[in-house]
Amino acid sequence: MDCKLAVSLMHDYLDDDLAKEQNMMLKAHLQSCADCHMRFKELEQTEMALYSLPRHIPTASKELTERILNTLPKHKEPQIWVKWMKRHPAATAAALFLVVMLLSVINVFNQDSQLVVQGNNLDQIVIEGNTVIVPEGNVVSGDLTIENGKAEIFGDVEGNLTVIDGSLYTASTAQISGQVKSVDQALDWIWFKLSNVFSEIAYR
Repeated sequence: MDCKLAVSLMHDYLDDDLAKEQNMMLKAHLQSCADCHMRFKELEQTEMALYSLPRHIPTASKELTERILNTLPKHKEPQIWVKWMKRHPAATAAALFLVVMLLSVINVFNQDSQLVVQGNNLDQIVIEGNTVIVPEGNVVSGDLTIENGKAEIFGDVEGNLTVIDGSLYTASTAQISGQVKSVDQALDWIWFKLSNVFSEIAYR
């Protein structure tokens, strides 16, 4: 073994990490080489001195630790509804979509103020401004729907009468064979529209 290799093995020897054969070779070299033997002794004394140093690790006092912890920002627990949204992203997206659609429909309901009259034989009615009149003696066959207007019924309606976002007056001479509906709320209007759509689909 040469001196260079012997020096490289000294630390491993002191850490007891050498293989048995290398251990024996190093010991043999140290016995035959005075320089390496002296260097090994110096290294051994240095390590012993290092191990003899106190191993005290300074620690902070309990009071200091508490003061530091109190200055740290508190962890905020998320709200329950935030946790629910994170656990159910698909349901959250669907709910938001429905809310947006509902708000859009309500907005349309509030903005649409034009008079609309739907029925079969509308020649039996008289329109004055936003007032739809079924005169006495006139007969409207089938359903009659009036949106954004006043309905004044003196004659006959042989079907359902629906007044959306308006008012209804029925005289004592009026005859309405079907149901009379008054829709003046956004949700009622939505339900009415959906019912009409489903009815049209069902009877096609």
